[in-house]
Amino acid sequence: MTRILRLLLVTIAASLTAATGAAAQTGKPHRIVIQVDQNDPAIMNLALNNARNVLDYYRGKNEDVDVESVAYGPGLNMLRQDTSPVKDRIKQLKEVSFPSNIVFSACNNTKQAMERREGHPIPIVPQATIVPSGVVRIMQLEEQGYSYVKP
Repeated sequence: MTRILRLLLVTIAASLTAATGAAAQTGKPHRIVIQVDQNDPAIMNLALNNARNVLDYYRGKNEDVDVESVAYGPGLNMLRQDTSPVKDRIKQLKEVSFPSNIVFSACNNTKQAMERREGHPIPIVPQATIVPSGVVRIMQLEEQGYSYVKP
């Protein structure tokens, strides 16, 4: 009975050590915010390439990562259903991001200004979430430990 109990304890200890070691390897969470503030398809594609590369890198390491792209000012055109030159890429990236997380945030301040200027509602791609302010959203994410990238 003692030998079986000892074997069981050794097995449990080994399992706990392996689990703790795996958790220690990942350390703090991987999080990045990517700013888009220009109405330039090259910049939009670069931002999406950055997001995809980050997702692929951590997927290759079997680790999760949170990616958030925040669009405001002229960059909001990236997330407009009617004008986005990259809406198909956004849809595809959102579909392949699981188990990691990718979020697209659209600045409501910019959206409202565009609606006043153009005189009609501005449709946003369904993959995006409207946030009150793009700049404030970036600040909040940085305060939460997100790394900041502006392509």
